[in-house]
Amino acid sequence: MRRWNGWGDEGVLLDAPESAVVFIEGKVGPGRPPADASLERALAAVPTPRLSAPAFVDQSPLARLRHSLGESLPDMIAVRAGRLPGYVDGVAWPTSADEVRQALAWAAQAGAAVIPYGGGTSVVGHLDPGGLDRPTLSLDMSRCSALQELDGDGRLAVFGAGAAGPDVEAALRAHGFTLGHFPQSWEYSTLGGWIAARSSGQFSLGYGRIEALFVGGRLETPRGELVLPALPASAAGPDLRQVVLGSEGRLGVITQATVKISPAPQVEDLRGAFFADQGQAVDAARSLAQSGLPLTMVRLSLPAETETSLRLAGGGRAMVALRKYLAWRGVGQGMCLMLYGFCGGRRAARWVMAEAGRVVARAGGVAVGRRPGRQWLRNRFSLPYLRNNLWAMGYAADTLETATPWRAVLPMAQAIEEALAGSLADEGERVHAFTHLSHVYAHGASVYTSYVFRLGQGPEQTLARWRKLKAAASRTIVANGGTISHQHGVGLDHKAYLPAEKGPLGLDLLRAQCAAMDPKGMMNPGKLLD
Repeated sequence: MRRWNGWGDEGVLLDAPESAVVFIEGKVGPGRPPADASLERALAAVPTPRLSAPAFVDQSPLARLRHSLGESLPDMIAVRAGRLPGYVDGVAWPTSADEVRQALAWAAQAGAAVIPYGGGTSVVGHLDPGGLDRPTLSLDMSRCSALQELDGDGRLAVFGAGAAGPDVEAALRAHGFTLGHFPQSWEYSTLGGWIAARSSGQFSLGYGRIEALFVGGRLETPRGELVLPALPASAAGPDLRQVVLGSEGRLGVITQATVKISPAPQVEDLRGAFFADQGQAVDAARSLAQSGLPLTMVRLSLPAETETSLRLAGGGRAMVALRKYLAWRGVGQGMCLMLYGFCGGRRAARWVMAEAGRVVARAGGVAVGRRPGRQWLRNRFSLPYLRNNLWAMGYAADTLETATPWRAVLPMAQAIEEALAGSLADEGERVHAFTHLSHVYAHGASVYTSYVFRLGQGPEQTLARWRKLKAAASRTIVANGGTISHQHGVGLDHKAYLPAEKGPLGLDLLRAQCAAMDPKGMMNPGKLLD
């Protein structure tokens, strides 16, 4: 059963080792465990629906509660307090494009807004109905999830857009293929959600971001269906797929997606290397990104994240031995951990990883073998569970990300960490911020920062602290020329910073697209842009 007030499955607990608890307490101070609301109290706060709905709309308090929030920290603060900023008035579960069309027609007639719902994993406010002055229908696409067609020779697959990550992979692996798209939310997020938010998976260096994998599909809009043919290439004017990618539910509901697929890999070979300092490490990451090697992933933890990760791993004999070995090799304070790897055939893996190892060694990296890669693969979808545990101990944890050219990577990371660290100084509060490069490109990299701070005396103070932190980091990103979102989308939380990236004319173009497909503004109003 999925948690109603936190990340993931209720049966999964991820306890931090005592050494990690001591580490966090030393960084930000002792936590104050909160008094969270019960499910009964949260359900009692759900208001009476603002409309009378047909039989296909579920208006039960539990369905409405679950569909009125995502997984952002403001969402978590609100649901743990037992009262959300707003609630949808009903939930529909269409099983086909025809039923999506029926739901949109009813919503238009009833004067209701519509919020498409995939896996409910948005971390930037895509699902928040708060502030809407009209009834709102949540359109849960989870029952439009089947593999509809597989063309193995053409390397294409057609899915219902509500297919979650595990369902996509299970269906493809049964035929010897993979999509290769693994965002950290993979267990719950959906194919349609990945497209709508321009998702990037952990293996995007090899398989491509979602815009490289999405080759066609269908979008149900208030004005009718937009069909995007799955063509290998086209010069027939602007590519309308790019209009749908990143549209965040403002244009309509993605009902079907045709995606590129690849043969399932024979091996997943991920290895680790440590660097003595971050300048050396970033140079190595850039060299790998520009080497032309068909690597699947390069992920680099900067010093604060490397130390945090090692503390989270505990302090057993293996960790003591690793630190002694690294010290002997001249790697100690300020070290950085890089993970790099290849997924594919065995013969290709041997050559690719040998060549990558030479690049790492020339850059000064100390190779430590496959063990870090195996540990990361085991835990890569479980780290979000730590937010639940930290909350119970009195701490809030959140993330933010950007992308920037190589010359600005380290200045950007430093500026973000400094902005976060100083944001709560007026309250006498400390913030622990740490960064990794989650994706690398020939011309730059993503900068992904996590941060931990103490909960306030109540939800209002905790939310106020988060707003200060988010604003300080976002202003820093814009001032340093980064994108306001590399992989999380815009939603509500990033909307104020979009003009800096798109400009007045760009925003006018986006508004014109919305008006063309949704003249009455019923689709996810207020998200992405006003």
